[in-house]
Amino acid sequence: MKFRRKQRENVDINLVSLIDVVFVLLLFFVVTTTFTRETQLRVELPEAVSGSPAEDQQVKQLDIAINAEGVFSVNNQLLPKNDLSSLMDALQKESNGDTNLPLSITADGKTQHQSVITAMDAAGKLGFSHLRMTTVEAAPTH
Repeated sequence: MKFRRKQRENVDINLVSLIDVVFVLLLFFVVTTTFTRETQLRVELPEAVSGSPAEDQQVKQLDIAINAEGVFSVNNQLLPKNDLSSLMDALQKESNGDTNLPLSITADGKTQHQSVITAMDAAGKLGFSHLRMTTVEAAPTH
C-alpha cells in the first residue's frame, strides 16, 4: 500500500519585527548613554554661563585635576607632592617635551586660588600655549 505524503508547509520566521526591536533598543542606549571622564580625584567643577563646549579631539592632551584640598593629578596620576617642581616634572614626563599639546585644568570649585595659579604657573614655565579651564554649565535662572 502506498501512502501519499502530505506536502510540508515552509515555515518562515519573520525577522523584520525582530530587527525593528533591536534598532529601537540600540537607539535607546545611544540616546541615554552619558560619556564622562572618570578621574581618581573627586572634583566638583565651578559653574560658568558663557564659554565654548570642549571639542572631541583624537589628539593626545594633558589634564591637570585639582581637588578641594589642593591635591594635583596629571592624566589621572596622583602626584607624590603638591608643589610646583613635582607638577612641572609630571607635565614634562607626560608631554615628552611637546608644548603644543592642549592642556586643561580641572579644579574643584572650592579649590584654593593658589593651587590653580600653581598649575597655570607650571604650564607657563614649560611653554604650554593651549590652556583651557573646565567648568560646568550654570543652571538657568528665571
